[in-house]
Amino acid sequence: MSSLQTQTAEWWWFPEQGRSSQLSCVNCPGIDLMDMAADILQPQGDDTARISWNLRRKIAMYQETFSVIEKCPKPVVVAVHGACIGGGVDLITACDIRLCTQDAWFQVKEVDIGLAADVGTLQRLPKVIGSRSLVNDLALTARKMYADEAKSSGLVSRLFADKEAMMSGALEMAGEIAGRSPVAVQGTKINLVYARDHSVAEGLDYMATWNMSMLQTDDLIKSAQAALEKKSPKTITFSKL
Repeated sequence: MSSLQTQTAEWWWFPEQGRSSQLSCVNCPGIDLMDMAADILQPQGDDTARISWNLRRKIAMYQETFSVIEKCPKPVVVAVHGACIGGGVDLITACDIRLCTQDAWFQVKEVDIGLAADVGTLQRLPKVIGSRSLVNDLALTARKMYADEAKSSGLVSRLFADKEAMMSGALEMAGEIAGRSPVAVQGTKINLVYARDHSVAEGLDYMATWNMSMLQTDDLIKSAQAALEKKSPKTITFSKL
């Protein structure tokens, strides 16, 4: 559990990093089965109510470990090579942009160890790839999804030949995003996440409320001026948000 708490703290630390694109790697080997056995299979409590209360709190703590990625206002780009299993799928579905190498594969493994995935995959994966049938296929059979299928289904947006090419592409993408107005970038992420979970009408109303203040930014004038002068947004100095 201490490793999960450390990871949660790391994600909360992300928003303090300004426009840096150099936060290139956070290692997550998935949920440790020994930790899970201690926390989930031996919950504390004097009776059923207290055991259930404590177990629910443990599950919620695990869930928040991944949800904070989504709550981070800065876009999170995840680059996957090799195996992405169980908790790894929970993690990547909470990220904003997913990349992988040709040798990557993905597996919703939880049914093979006797439980329903409970920290995000079953909630986010259907909204990521859009096919309820495919989600059911993956979650109920625990079969492996390989890179080509991950790309065609929309789980990842780009495939790379190897890890080196992928990391180069991921850092280039992060640099492109970091070079834009932080008001625009963070506002875009926040509104995309909101729109995913609400109706079009609700999303438009939220957007109007959001931009009635966010349009009052010098970033808009700076960006428009750069566009008129045919300059890259990277040449603009934006104030830190």
